[in-house]
Amino acid sequence: MNKAMRFLAVPTLTLGALAMAASPAMADGADGSHSATLNELNGSGGTGSFWIDVNGDTASVDLQVSGLAEIFNDAPYPHVQHIHTGEQAAGECPTAAADENGDGVINTTEGQPSYGPIATTITTSGATGPEEALNLELAGMGGSYQIQRDDVQLNAEAKAGLEAGKAVLVVHGLDPATLSAEAAAAPSDIAPELPLAATSPALCGVISAQQMGAMPEGGADTGVTQETGSNTGVLALGGGLVLAAAAGGTFMVRRSNAKA
Repeated sequence: MNKAMRFLAVPTLTLGALAMAASPAMADGADGSHSATLNELNGSGGTGSFWIDVNGDTASVDLQVSGLAEIFNDAPYPHVQHIHTGEQAAGECPTAAADENGDGVINTTEGQPSYGPIATTITTSGATGPEEALNLELAGMGGSYQIQRDDVQLNAEAKAGLEAGKAVLVVHGLDPATLSAEAAAAPSDIAPELPLAATSPALCGVISAQQMGAMPEGGADTGVTQETGSNTGVLALGGGLVLAAAAGGTFMVRRSNAKA
């Protein structure tokens, strides 16, 4: 089997296409501290936590992730993460019942009625809009990582979701070795050039308002230094970067043994 990998440009239908389309009135009352405990989806084996302090349109965030798919093609696996929300969404994490096609994986489309479309992308630096949904250069790298920023820009959709208690933090990217043979070989539901594993949700947590006024200092040491802008060998497509396996190639991932 040819194990060479190549990166392919993906058409318009991508994670970014699931971003919010309309802009409701700016929310009031989103200011303050919010947090989420991130639990595994699709048997990812991962765990995580998310803190966000909101002050107007700007937020400080602390995202910690452990135990996800670790290596892609001998390089750190890029995991993208977003605040999802929406007026029509349930504001919750999907259950196994969301797996409508019965392949054992809750894919991105199947999860959206639960957590909604993308409002804000949690990147390691730079822009944080939904247009950065697949910017792998600004993704979390490896199976365990931490993203701390104090300059995340929130749009009206994200603030409205936080105020309503319907915002959900979702981290994407599965190890195909943990999936059924059918799902491991399947293309992504939103971009057929990608493996299903690459875009399916791995961690999810509902973001809830907290009484405390500030997020914790520092946080647990994941043992991994997050490098911003590292070269993952991906091709630009509009505002984002995409990842795909060549036809007949393999999507090789090793899961981290690190513990949260």
